[in-house]
Amino acid sequence: MTSAESILRSLFISVFPLAAVWLLMYGIFQIFEHGFSLVLLGMLMVSTIIVVLFAGLFIRPRARTDAKLKLHSIGIAFGMLICLVALFLEKTHPAEIMPALILGIGWIFYLSWYSLFADRTNEVLKVGNQLKELQLENAKKEQISTASFLGNPSIYIFFRGNWCPLCMAQIKEIAGHYTTLEKLGVHTVLISPQPHKQTEKLSLKFRLNFHFLVDRKNKAAKQLGIFAENGIPAGFQVLGYDSDTVMPTVVITDEKGKIIFADLTDNYRIRPEPDVFLKIIRQTIRQPHLPNS
Repeated sequence: MTSAESILRSLFISVFPLAAVWLLMYGIFQIFEHGFSLVLLGMLMVSTIIVVLFAGLFIRPRARTDAKLKLHSIGIAFGMLICLVALFLEKTHPAEIMPALILGIGWIFYLSWYSLFADRTNEVLKVGNQLKELQLENAKKEQISTASFLGNPSIYIFFRGNWCPLCMAQIKEIAGHYTTLEKLGVHTVLISPQPHKQTEKLSLKFRLNFHFLVDRKNKAAKQLGIFAENGIPAGFQVLGYDSDTVMPTVVITDEKGKIIFADLTDNYRIRPEPDVFLKIIRQTIRQPHLPNS
């Protein structure tokens, strides 16, 4: 991905939801001012579905969604169809339906362009390889090497930051299996390039014996080929985040540091189930009868 494209993606994911909010508010205002119409119905349907999706990700974080968001897409397509019908039944001027149609086109870009990562073929994180030794920092800025985790299986979860609702949902899921991971002797290592203070907030929130680490300037992400230039939504820099981040990635190693599992999702809205991690680890250390949580 080129720098120009990464900047466009960063701008798109900030502007697109805000445009949906604006159109929703505009549609409601028009109904109060001028009364109900088909074009306003279509406009409200398209904008409401998009607003509800993004609001839902933050209000009730989920680690995964349907890849194509089929029900959402059907509703948006129906809303756009209503707008087109209004052209003929209500003699609506084409300019009046343009905001809804543009938003509908934006939805197509969201599904087929923004949500997807380019080819994530990665020879560095290939199963069977030895995980490179990485130099990270804890919330107190103390140096931590991944070599210190040798001797036990380890789960490395690379996440974009506290601002990412899907990342937070993924961490909450894995935290729900804390007891099992402890019994299995697994090091759970959560790694993000976010500021140290954000990582400290995360560790205080969960208060578990996990390793909450910072990848300063994405050095480890670049070593592993999972660096995401301009990967955060435009505007989040005001919260202290850097423009660059990491692509969501999960790596599991055995006690010798050999990679036994790697998930390099090609869709930022889809993260693996924690049961997948537990199954891989049990198979590796041959303890299949421990409880699921």
